Amino acid sequence: MVSANTKALITLAVLLLAPASLADNDGLDPHADSKVLQDFTFDDGSVLDLRQHYYTLGSPRRDDDGRVNNAVLIMHGTTGSGDGFLSDHFAGVLFGEGQLLDASRYYLILPDAIGHGLSSKPSDGLRARFPKYTYDDMVRAQYRLLTEHLGVDHLRLVTGTSMGGMMSWVWGYTYPQFMDALLPLASLPVEIAGRNRMTRKMIIDAVTDDPAWNGGDYEEQPPGLKEAMYGLLFMVSSPLQYQLQAPTRDSAEALMDTLVERYRSRIDANDLIYAFDASRFYNPAPHLEKIQAPLLAINSADDQVNPPELGILERETARIPGARAVVLPITDMTRGHSTHSRPTIWGPYLAQLLAATAPEAPREEAPPAVLLDTTDSAWDVKAPAVFQARFVTTEGAFTVQVHREWAPRGADRFYQLVRNGFYNGVHINRVMPPGISPSSGSAPTPP
Repeated sequence: MVSANTKALITLAVLLLAPASLADNDGLDPHADSKVLQDFTFDDGSVLDLRQHYYTLGSPRRDDDGRVNNAVLIMHGTTGSGDGFLSDHFAGVLFGEGQLLDASRYYLILPDAIGHGLSSKPSDGLRARFPKYTYDDMVRAQYRLLTEHLGVDHLRLVTGTSMGGMMSWVWGYTYPQFMDALLPLASLPVEIAGRNRMTRKMIIDAVTDDPAWNGGDYEEQPPGLKEAMYGLLFMVSSPLQYQLQAPTRDSAEALMDTLVERYRSRIDANDLIYAFDASRFYNPAPHLEKIQAPLLAINSADDQVNPPELGILERETARIPGARAVVLPITDMTRGHSTHSRPTIWGPYLAQLLAATAPEAPREEAPPAVLLDTTDSAWDVKAPAVFQARFVTTEGAFTVQVHREWAPRGADRFYQLVRNGFYNGVHINRVMPPGISPSSGSAPTPP
């Protein structure tokens, strides 16, 4: 028998943290399109026929009442676009067959926010005469896209990264009955202030204080755009990762130059100003009690935009009944603010949220067919040279790292078992001192 010192764990999710190329996302076929929102009224009173661009994967499904029950809205960060979620390290981890947001099961909607991507933005021609949009405008535009053009009347999940995380909070209190769950990533539900606002104003001022900006009517990108990238660089930085990538003076300066040029070449100066100023009126704090959907907010401890020492995430999330805040510890896997785009790290928490908000209580399901067929080719797959498997259990999470060369056959079998779902939902006994009792009495304490 097992003594009382043995604690039962239940695995809630297991993710292979192997190279992204291993993910089976070759079959993903995103659809890209744009819709025009006629006479869209902005918070500043401006009216515009607004182009709202978006990407989708999968198809909507409806329940017996005709309501869409599998739509997932995923919103990008400042200066990003919806197609950023189609990368191997995001789509390759979440959208493939059998993955958490399997595109064959979910209807995934990845919009370009106002001022971003292929949606209407200042650089289209209006320049500094473009409406001074806000996060509230962005959310209303997405709501109109969903309800007027895509026929989506309900969302299974609302999530987003950075700006998209902040918009998740706005969605939660603006349309509180429109979603089953909320997963804001790398965000805080309070007014943009302190160092965060200072950095944003530094970025804006670097452009607008440059005479070459010319009130937005420039012929080529003003030099101030490059100066603005220095502030952006520190917003998205990870002290640990930058030290690992650039451990010498020469490598640090080279990395800085490379990143500044990369960011500068991808953005228009007017678009940058508008994007960073769109957060000026953002402040969910007075509205948090309106949120009804289960909410799980995730930040990382190395996030320079939302530093954990502020204590804001935990304090404000506690105001929402049943909501939960998670701050991921700094590891070699976290990437500062950009941890928001690494579902290999926070994916198990998404699995918990989806399970907890499922429309029906989880039913005992038959094991995957591959587990019952030893002749399946899935049992011939060889493990990568090095891989990690992250287990999330009812008693916490742990990661197992495997080096194949140490035990090739054992590594292959463990990789196959994880990959084929053997450990999902299983019970594990964690032995506590003084150990396991074979019948009665106590066994010696393990060395």
